[in-house]
Amino acid sequence: MKKPATFLAAGAALVCTLLCPTLVNSSCAAPQHPTQDTLVRPQDTGLNAMRYSSPAVPRQVDFCGQTIDLTRFDRHERMDRELLAFAYMHSTSLQMIKKANRYFPVVEPILKENGVPDDFKYLMVIESNLNPQARSRAGAAGLWQFMQGTGRDYGLEVNKNIDERYHVEKATRAACQYLKDAYRKYNDWVAVAASYNAGQARIARQLDRQNVDDSLDLLLVEETARYVYRILAAKILFSDPTAFGFRLRASDLYAPIPYTEVSVNHGIADLIAFARSKGTTLALLKMLNPWLRESSLMNQSRRTYVLRIPTPEGLTYDPQKLVPHDRRWVVE
Repeated sequence: MKKPATFLAAGAALVCTLLCPTLVNSSCAAPQHPTQDTLVRPQDTGLNAMRYSSPAVPRQVDFCGQTIDLTRFDRHERMDRELLAFAYMHSTSLQMIKKANRYFPVVEPILKENGVPDDFKYLMVIESNLNPQARSRAGAAGLWQFMQGTGRDYGLEVNKNIDERYHVEKATRAACQYLKDAYRKYNDWVAVAASYNAGQARIARQLDRQNVDDSLDLLLVEETARYVYRILAAKILFSDPTAFGFRLRASDLYAPIPYTEVSVNHGIADLIAFARSKGTTLALLKMLNPWLRESSLMNQSRRTYVLRIPTPEGLTYDPQKLVPHDRRWVVE
């Protein structure tokens, strides 16, 4: 009969403790008012701070001058899925915005001079997450994720020593030619975007087989069915990151890396020694020239290559000098 009494006493003590969490050596009958320092407000607690919301799905979105209606339920839900993915893949989405400050200024003028709509930079975003060293399990490489054969078809040098799929400017020009070839086939930039993932022949075949005019109405494998919506979601994200809860300062962005250029029309047996002679390291040399795939440059064909050498002053991170390429990306 002693155990129940013990349990009752312990229970009473626990209740008193829970009801008076801020009291030490005091009675529940004489409660003290917590000071501002000790008061725990509900809005400060971790559980209350973790709120999850769904980004708004627009009724329509513009892509390459075409207005895409998203009011049909299936399109709305597909768009919703991709917006949610960008909203809650926090580190990936934030890094993409940061890297865009470095790569968009390079890519945008090339798209423009080749007559390719600016929106295709978002295709590059979802292809590689703006990682110039990206390589897929299937062997696609670089910002634009060219396969070996396709890269060679569009004039890129691809071998074990040199791989221009990793060359930002050259790969972007090759992508422009590929996209323009696809546009000549479809006369529709949305279909062109879908074909970048599925292949030109497959999209053309399915448009005919399924008897539809809009590539967004095709029944396709999941990866391709999501592809254009991912591009659209990337555009929406970059148009207003704060709507997704991302609040970046200008100093958070990645600056373009200043460099000088050195032209070579001969082989370089030791890129480590070459880098040291230019006041840099092999790692930094390859960061600016990711198309160099080995520790030497063979150059048996005696082509002229332009190597970029980082400037000493450009190696220092200086938040005061960071200028946003797009003011919509930052809250300052």
